[in-house]
Amino acid sequence: MNTDYARLQMVNQQVRGWNVYDERVLAMLRELPREHFVPDGFESLAFADLAIPLGHGEHMMTPTIEGRVLQALGLRGGETVLEIGTGSAFMTACLAKLSAQVTSVDIYDDFIESARRKLEAEGIENVKLMQMDATQELPAGEFDAIAVTGSIQAFDPRYVEGLAPNGRLFMVVGEAPVMEAKLIERTNDHDWHTISLFETDLPPLVHGALPPQFSF
Repeated sequence: MNTDYARLQMVNQQVRGWNVYDERVLAMLRELPREHFVPDGFESLAFADLAIPLGHGEHMMTPTIEGRVLQALGLRGGETVLEIGTGSAFMTACLAKLSAQVTSVDIYDDFIESARRKLEAEGIENVKLMQMDATQELPAGEFDAIAVTGSIQAFDPRYVEGLAPNGRLFMVVGEAPVMEAKLIERTNDHDWHTISLFETDLPPLVHGALPPQFSF
């Protein structure tokens, strides 16, 4: 397989075809070798619009959803980013390419160790990896952007509280088969603005079934 050509086709036909027009995002996806982040044996599916299994019942996001997440966050190179759900580390690498610093947390130690090896192999150094259950706690500090890569059943305002002023949060909320992808911007210390982006069905975070706390 000509991986460079397959990656180009993935971006031009799938990602652009799902309303991703941010040229920084598209250029990065054309260059970053997604095939290096899929599990062994799935290399031939690296550029298909499929949710590839990772183990522990987790899956990679599809390329189209990855593109929409990255476009929604609007990263321009100077941001600090929190990723909740390291998974395959492909989204981690994408965020690192588009921002200044990424903190990525995952509940599974083996995902963290695999991510460390993959990121080192790609020469990506601006990532801090942490084993953590993000439904219970978040890393200290405020972030310019937060990407939650698994769904949660009900909105949790702690994720907004982890944003710096004017920070942007991507998350998917709801129950299968129809969930809502949201972009939430923190407008001040006590308020935020929400945009509904699209409907999807994303595997939940571990312990992501939370009691309702806020509604939009």
